[in-house]
Amino acid sequence: MAYQTINPFDGSVVQTFQEFSDTELASALDSAADCFAGWRQTSFAERAAIAHKAASLLRKQSGDYARLITLEMGKRIEEAEGEVALSADIIDYYADHAEAFLKPQPLKPESGEAVIESSPLGVLFGVQPWNFPYYQLARFAAPNLMAGNVVMVKHAGCVPQCAQAFEKLWRDAGAPAGAYTNLVISYDQVNAVIDDPRIKGVALTGSADAGKSVAARAGQNLKKSTMELGGSDAFIVLEDADLDKTVEWAVWGKMNNMGQCCVAAKRFLVVDSLADRFLEKFQAALAGLKAGDPMDRATTLAPLSTEGALTKLVEQVDKAVAQGATLVMGGKRLDRPGFFMEPTILTDIAPDTAAFREEFFGPVALFFRVKDEDEAVALANDSDFGLGGSVFTQDIARGKRVAERIETGMVFINQPTWTAPDLPFGGINISGYGRELSGLGIQEFVNKKLVRVALIDAAA
Repeated sequence: MAYQTINPFDGSVVQTFQEFSDTELASALDSAADCFAGWRQTSFAERAAIAHKAASLLRKQSGDYARLITLEMGKRIEEAEGEVALSADIIDYYADHAEAFLKPQPLKPESGEAVIESSPLGVLFGVQPWNFPYYQLARFAAPNLMAGNVVMVKHAGCVPQCAQAFEKLWRDAGAPAGAYTNLVISYDQVNAVIDDPRIKGVALTGSADAGKSVAARAGQNLKKSTMELGGSDAFIVLEDADLDKTVEWAVWGKMNNMGQCCVAAKRFLVVDSLADRFLEKFQAALAGLKAGDPMDRATTLAPLSTEGALTKLVEQVDKAVAQGATLVMGGKRLDRPGFFMEPTILTDIAPDTAAFREEFFGPVALFFRVKDEDEAVALANDSDFGLGGSVFTQDIARGKRVAERIETGMVFINQPTWTAPDLPFGGINISGYGRELSGLGIQEFVNKKLVRVALIDAAA
C-alpha cells in the first residue's frame, strides 16, 4: 500500500514514504520485545511521568500537531486543535488513574484468601484509521502503555506524518526505544506481525471488512483482539424535542469531521409531527456551509480525506437514488480542486436497498419519517451495526426509557454520540467488540490472574 501525504484541499502530493523492509520490521519487533522485558517492571509512577510529559508536549505544540492533521486528512483546523487537546486529556487520564484501575481485587472465598492481580500481556499490535489521526492512537496507546504493555501501530497510509509525529512524541517524553513503534508496513506484513508469537493482542479500528480479516488472523493465532468497526447511528427526534437546539446538534452530529466519524449521526429518525419543520431547518443549515481551505478558520465545509473516499461516497448516493431514494439536496462532488462533496440528504430509503444497510462515511444524512416512539426504536434497531445513537426529548425519564430499548453500544440523550476519556467507547454486532477508554479500556489487554492462598491441611 502507498504511504503518502496528499493534501485533500488541492489534491497535491506532498510527500511519499517508503515501507519497512522485512529486515526493518524484524528489528522493530525485536526492539519491542526487548523493551517489554524492562517496561513491565517499571512502576506506575515512572510510566505516569512519561505519559504526563507526552500530554504536556501535545498541548505546548498543539498548533504544529493540528496543522499536520489538517494537511494530511483535511480536518478543519479548529477540529484538529480539539482532537489534539482530547488526545492529551486521554493520556493524562490514564496517567492519573491506571494504578487505581489495575489495583489488586481481593476476593472472599469460603476459606483462605484470594486476590485478582492485573499484569501486562506483552507486545500489542494496533491497526488504526485516518479519521482521527492522534485520538485513535492515544486511546490505544495510553491505557496499554500505562498497564505495562508496549505497543506497535500500523497507521493509515494517508496520514504518515501524523503517525511519525506521535511516535516521536513518546520518544521526546522519555519512553524507551520500543515502547511505542510506528510501523510503515504492507498488508502482507500486517499478517506477519499478527502471526509473530511475541504479539499478544491485536486491536483494530476500521471497516467491518478490515475487522473480519484482522480478527480472523488473530483468531487463527488464538490472540485476544478488540474491534471497533464503524456504525450507522440513529439520531431520534421525539415530538417534544426542542427543535431549534436539536437541529443545531443534528448539523454538528452529521458534519463534525465532515461526517467521517464512526459515531457520526447517520440516520435521522424524526416523528411525523416535527418531520417537515426539522427537515426544512436541517436542509437550510447544511446549505449554509461554506467550502474552503480547512486551514482557514472561516471555512465551514472541509474536503473529504481522499479521492477514494469521495468517489465511494458519491457512488453510494448514486446507487441509492437508482434504487428509489429521493435526493433532497447535494449528492455531487463540488466543482473545485480538492476532495469536496456537497452536503447531502436522502429520503424514501427502502429496507431492501443497499443504502438502508450501509454506512455512509461522510456528509450524507439519511432521513426517515416515523409515526411515533415505538416506530423510531424499531427502525433504530433495524441495523447490522450497533455503535452509538442519540435521543432528543425534553422528558429525560422518557429519553432514558428509549435509550434502554435501543440495541447499541452507546446512547446519548440530547446530544449526539461523542467521546471523552472517562466514557467507555465500543459497540455490538458488526460494529465490533471490546471497549476503549474509561476504566474498561485498560482492562482489555491485561492478564487477570487469580492468586489463591489456602492452608496446606485444608480440604480442596
